[in-house]
Amino acid sequence: MMEIKTNESLAAMREAGRVVARALAAAREKAAPGVRPTELDRVAREVLDAAGAASPFLGYRPEWAPVPFPAVVCVSVNDAIVHGVPDDTPLAPGDLVSVDCGALLGGWAGDAAVSFTVGPARPEDARLIATAEEALEAGMAAAVVGNRIGDVAHAIGRVC
Repeated sequence: MMEIKTNESLAAMREAGRVVARALAAAREKAAPGVRPTELDRVAREVLDAAGAASPFLGYRPEWAPVPFPAVVCVSVNDAIVHGVPDDTPLAPGDLVSVDCGALLGGWAGDAAVSFTVGPARPEDARLIATAEEALEAGMAAAVVGNRIGDVAHAIGRVC
């Protein structure tokens, strides 16, 4: 069943997304050689707090998890795939970093991730990031009235 969103709901959804965008931008700006992923979490947490938003990640504990998730962002470095727990390992030049953040605000959730390198990128990392961005653009272009999720997936798959 589809629910048609009101203009007020759409505005609230946008604001939750804007908070996530600001948190991701702050984390990306903070990232540099020697900076620890826990510091990226701290700056993202400050953005959420300033906006009056909560984190859907902080304290999340599925049944199988031994402990609740301790951070407001997931930080994955190099060969870590997704949902990395921020730790105190300093970032190094050339590291490929992915930061995932969510925000709960006004009854809505925003959630997004960004990938970037610390300093100059290796060619394979630059290609990965460029391909992911192109796939996102293709998926968004296919997300139009009348299309189905399969159409969006196909557009993304063509790029990948």
